[in-house]
Amino acid sequence: MRVLVLGGDGFCGWPTSLYLSDHGHDITIVDNLSRRKIDVELEVDSLTPIRPISQRLAAWQEVSDRTIGFVNLDLATDYDALVALLLELRPDAIVHFAEQRAAPYSMRTQQTKRYTVDNNVRGTHNLLTALVETGLDVSLVHLGTMGVYGYGWSGSAPIPEGYLAVKVPTPDGELEREILHPANPGSVYHLTKTLDQLLFSFYAKNDGLRITDLHQGIVWGTQTDQTARDERLINRFDYDGDYGTVLNRFLMQAAIGHPLTMHGTGGQTRAFIHIRDTVRCIEIAINNPPESGDKVLVRNQVTETHRLLDLAKMIGDMTGSEIAYLPNPRLEADENDLIVRNDQFLALGLQPTTLSEGLLEEITEIAGRYRHRVDPHKIIARSVWRAGMETSADLMAEVPQQ
Repeated sequence: MRVLVLGGDGFCGWPTSLYLSDHGHDITIVDNLSRRKIDVELEVDSLTPIRPISQRLAAWQEVSDRTIGFVNLDLATDYDALVALLLELRPDAIVHFAEQRAAPYSMRTQQTKRYTVDNNVRGTHNLLTALVETGLDVSLVHLGTMGVYGYGWSGSAPIPEGYLAVKVPTPDGELEREILHPANPGSVYHLTKTLDQLLFSFYAKNDGLRITDLHQGIVWGTQTDQTARDERLINRFDYDGDYGTVLNRFLMQAAIGHPLTMHGTGGQTRAFIHIRDTVRCIEIAINNPPESGDKVLVRNQVTETHRLLDLAKMIGDMTGSEIAYLPNPRLEADENDLIVRNDQFLALGLQPTTLSEGLLEEITEIAGRYRHRVDPHKIIARSVWRAGMETSADLMAEVPQQ
């Protein structure tokens, strides 16, 4: 299958590109390398050493004898070039990772809020209109987020996969309808993913585009079988307060003897998935697309749910690390329940990687091995959700260092 991977140089896009290439697909990465530019802006590097994209691609060809193409293109601004590329390559499937992915970064400043909307919404809409203009019959797989649902859905009712059956009272009795699950975004980043949902719904209905929207949980882990073949292929490991996902940050902190930073009570429950399962889910999705005229196919791309405090205690028990409780920069409840349906991927053959299987490997092989690359000043979250909130960075000086 000929596949375009948009955002294929990023944390999820790079291992997905290698995985699909290794499984016989013809891959072209489309990326404007914006994530690398944000590293420069934030003055922080990946914990793992990331090679330039040309070296990454050359290393992959060397170890696999397979070639991955690369096009430097900005979806949000290079519309004509996007249309020309689609007509030239005529892909069978497109995997869309090309969005600014960090909730804290999207709330960092007025500039980053605007950038996140401009990049994410314009890029996605340009892609949809380009598919209509070219008339290509392409299966589009988009990486969304569990965050579109928000975290106010409590109790024993599980979050369904995208759609909710409702009953609408009328003078003539109840009408049964199926609607998109009510959205409750918690950041500008999550807001853009919510807007994506509406764009997809419209273009599937109006133009017959075949779209799969994957509502993914928090990704943890670093390596896949492909990225582990050569250090030049290694995946990103973000640990800073803006881009580091919570579990990866805990692992890094444990490796360097830093207290595990718990923002708020730790009673928030989140959904998780290992990067190895992310790449498997992407291939399952491109191999099982909806038909033209179908509504958007929504799949919850998660394998486990855990309270953040339980995760910190699990890592603390393994490593002897202490937990430091800091103010929560987000506007969210102190606790929430989270039960998520993920029946579709399990039915299609996904065999999840669990935390119990992979945590020790991450602590020793990644966080421990590259601990010398950590900048301790970049560990603490500095983005806050509203003006006047005290940042956790302001209070970190009071936390005892190990």
